[in-house]
Amino acid sequence: MPSTENPFRPTAGATPPEVIGRSGLLDEFEYGLRLGSGAPGLLSIFTGARGIGKTVMIGEAHDVAREHGWAVVAETATGAFMGRIGEQMRRLLGEIGDHPDSKRRITGVSIAGFSVTSQLTPERQVDWRELGESLLQLLQERGTGLLITVDEIHAADRTELAQLAANVQHFIQDRLPIALIFAGLPAAVSDLLNEGVATFLRRADKIDLHSAAIRDVEQSYAHTFSEAGITIAPELVQKAAAATGGYPFLIQLVGYFLWREAENHGDHLLDDAVQKALAAAARRNERVVIEAALAETSEKDRAFLFAMSADDGPSTAADIGQRTASGSSLVAKYRARLLAAGLIETAGRGKVEFAIPGLREYLRKNLAR
Repeated sequence: MPSTENPFRPTAGATPPEVIGRSGLLDEFEYGLRLGSGAPGLLSIFTGARGIGKTVMIGEAHDVAREHGWAVVAETATGAFMGRIGEQMRRLLGEIGDHPDSKRRITGVSIAGFSVTSQLTPERQVDWRELGESLLQLLQERGTGLLITVDEIHAADRTELAQLAANVQHFIQDRLPIALIFAGLPAAVSDLLNEGVATFLRRADKIDLHSAAIRDVEQSYAHTFSEAGITIAPELVQKAAAATGGYPFLIQLVGYFLWREAENHGDHLLDDAVQKALAAAARRNERVVIEAALAETSEKDRAFLFAMSADDGPSTAADIGQRTASGSSLVAKYRARLLAAGLIETAGRGKVEFAIPGLREYLRKNLAR
């Protein structure tokens, strides 16, 4: 049995035992926390394919902000998230305010008007922006600021996102200590940045998350398992690392199932146990990541992907067009759609490759169906 509990957490947003291949990505953000209002790193957007680690990076940003004494408001972009952000700001104001008026309790939230109704003074409507200004001014007096993060913006109401962006821009213009981090799939990020109402977000630090280097994964596995007293031959560690493709969610899945094998069958893992763990990780990845991603595609999107699956490596536009009987303009259209959705990525001039490990194999298995 391993000497400690399983550290791998293959669940969306869960903190891994080690964040691999992300060194330096938050350096500008951390510098911005020290510099204050208007610093470029305080306005950032994480984007990338499903399972690439966007939510984990948001969690890392939370930790960095708190280490610097900043308050954090974290939300997911489901309906009425602006109201929930307002409620959290109100609570923060109540916790750190020096006067009784800051202790008010929220009894209702009006999204369209950006207002909150105070039980203390029913007639008075406190504007969302005024609430934010009051909180930020108080934090500024104390030498800190506020970080707002919004995850999964691909699920958001565009009006709410635009309203949040407009208010944050107002705070920045007033030199108030505000930071904003968004995270979402490439399609949502591209749409948001192209919308005129959120023009100022084009100045955000757009961070495209990619796979980690296999060598880094291999070293992380070797260290993590060795520390727990689990023995795996170097060639098997290399095999396990390669199977992840450097993909953060698969790194967690493979590590999780390798650990399970050690718990069930002893601390010395042989080839059979590693193979079993890799197969289990692949099945879970198909259910949780691949099938969820394909559920949002059209029939034409899937025809493009199936055409790509015939290749063992990158696919050319000419081959895809021939296999789908599509002209170059139609191929370009669906290429752009799938790139924006984070399902494929460019692989050199005129070529594309699958962005999610295991997607090619899944499509081949399900081609007839």
